[in-house]
This record gives sequence, structure tokens and C-alpha cells, in this order.
Amino acid sequence: MPFVTIPESIDTPAVIIDLDRLNANLRRTADLATKAGVRLRPHTKTHKSIWLAGEQLKYGASGITVAKLGEAEIMVEGGIDDILIAFPLVGRQKLERLGQLLRRSTFSVSVDSYEAARGLSELGEHLGQRIPLYLDVNSGLDRCGKEPGEETAELGLHIAKLPGIRLAALMTHAGHAYGKGSAEDWLAIARSEAEALVESQRVLRRKGVEVTELSVGSTPTSKFIGQLSGSGITEIRPGAYVFGDGSQLYPAMINEAECAMRIVATVVSTPRPGTVIIDAGSKTLTNDTSPHRFGYGFIAEHPQVFIERLSEEHGILSVPEKTKFRIGDRLSIIPNHCCTVVNLHDQLVGLRGGVVECMINIDARGQIT
Repeated sequence: MPFVTIPESIDTPAVIIDLDRLNANLRRTADLATKAGVRLRPHTKTHKSIWLAGEQLKYGASGITVAKLGEAEIMVEGGIDDILIAFPLVGRQKLERLGQLLRRSTFSVSVDSYEAARGLSELGEHLGQRIPLYLDVNSGLDRCGKEPGEETAELGLHIAKLPGIRLAALMTHAGHAYGKGSAEDWLAIARSEAEALVESQRVLRRKGVEVTELSVGSTPTSKFIGQLSGSGITEIRPGAYVFGDGSQLYPAMINEAECAMRIVATVVSTPRPGTVIIDAGSKTLTNDTSPHRFGYGFIAEHPQVFIERLSEEHGILSVPEKTKFRIGDRLSIIPNHCCTVVNLHDQLVGLRGGVVECMINIDARGQIT
């Protein structure tokens, strides 16, 4: 299906969401999880929107994931329940804020250290409850998490003895999958991601600790959950699937019809041959790049044109000699990374059939603590 017609009444730069494509993306991933027999707990750092979190729940999500406490606070205010905070919470201020949230909603928290778990245990004891913890495992991204197997199990064994928590799940995030360029590579990472959790689960079981829930993240590997049937995975936490973006499109992880987001920009200058300036710079498109394509976004109607440089408000395009643009022309850009684009804007414009149906508020924009 073609991308929705964008009314001339919309001023630029603007971030447009094709609501039909959005709905199709939500339905597709929810169906994938259902058929695989796993829960869908989408990561809402992608959209930071109460409304969109609600739409994900309507399509069958069992709960949501957030990155930061600030996002969690906004989602609770919006009536969202059953939230995983997939980030270590360290320090008195954060534990006090979490304590307020635990009086109002259901939460789990990820950890990858005894120190963070001990702080949560003390909070749980104070509140008279056991806080469910997800123990982070490194499956290749080399970010948070101990190594799979013995290292993770040894930490999990110590954490499980704490009185104010419950070791509820093992989790991982294979974000390094975005750097690969084939279905074979993504499937291999999905399998190694699952095995990192299963191996850690086995060793913990031998040590007398049973952890039944295994949760994997990343949009690329979530697409292969159906091929991991019987692996023991119980939950997926994709985020960027909602909008699609260049990081998924360029290596053919998705097709153009799954890209629900466009940035609409206007040509404001043609100062010299081969150069065109648009009114969308780094404050609109972000500085995020992709290993799969040069530039700062993809103009599907003009694939030979590259957004080669950005300043804060200007996008500088490299244009082939035979491609002509006039001042006032409008271009539709698929961004490299939808998550960072969202956090730069207060609202997204939801269109259906060329008509503005809603303005999508980015309720948790800028919530970084």
C-alpha cells in the first residue's frame, strides 16, 4: 500500500505516522507472539506515548517495558499497569520514586549486579513485598549483564537469597543484530540470544534456583520467535517494530510498506548545482547513522539522493545532476532511527487516508532519569 497522502496544510518539518501501517505493524507482531505462544511486552521507549502503549495493549500485549523511571511514572499516570523497568535503578532518589510507583501499579525491575538488587530488596522489605527482578544476561551486545552460564548463575544465586525481591526472570537484549545484514545472521543471533538464557537457566537450576521466565529483546530477533518454538523463551520485548525505520529497511529486515513513519521536509534553498537544503536538520532527523546506507535518512521516491550532512536546522542533500528540485518542494524521509526521532518532538501527526485523525502526544519525551 502507498504511504498516506500528506495534506498541504501540514507545516514542515513534521513527523507523520500512517495509522493504517501502524495498525498493521501492531497486529503483525502481536500475532507473531500469539502463534509462538509467548507474551509480548513491547518496549515503549520507541514511542513514549500513553496512547500508543494503550494501542499495543489492545492488540494483545501483556504489559509494557520502559527504560527509565520517568517513563514509568508517565505511563502509570496514563493508567498503564504491569511495567518492566529494563534499566538498573541505583541510588536513594530512584528507590524512593520506585516505592511511590509500587504503591500504585505492578512493576518488575532489571538488574545485573548484587548492589542494585540489594537496594531493591531493602525497598521491598520496607514495603512488605517482594519486588520481581529480571536478571540481565549478556548475549553479545556487551552492554549490561554478566556472561551466560556460570557467571550469571553465580550472581543469580546470591540475588535469590535476598528477602525483599523475587528472582522472576532472565532477560537479554541482542541489539547487535542491527549491525547484521541477512536473515541467516538475524536468526543465528536470535538462537544465541535464546541459548544464553537457557544455559543460564540450566546452571541456576543445578544450583537449586528455578527461574521459569526467559525474556528476549530487540526488534530484529523478535521476528524469528516462531522458529524458536520449544526453546523455553516466554516473552519478547521489541520496540522499533511499531514504526519501522531505515535501520530495519536498508538490510531488508522489513519492506517499505512496514515503514509507518515519515519526516516531511521542505526544500528551502538550492544554492549550487548538486546541493539542495531542506528545513529538517539534526534537531528533526537526529545524527544517527546506519552501517547499511550512507546519510541521515532515505527518500524512497528519490533513492539516488543522499542526505549527506546536517546542521541543527538544515539538511544538506547531495543531488545527481539530472534530479531537479525547486524551492518549496516537499520531501518525505524515512528516518534512520525512529526511537531517537520521536524523542525530539512533542507530537506526531497521525494520518489515515490523507486526513489528520489524531495528534499523538509524546508524553514521556525527555524523561531520562
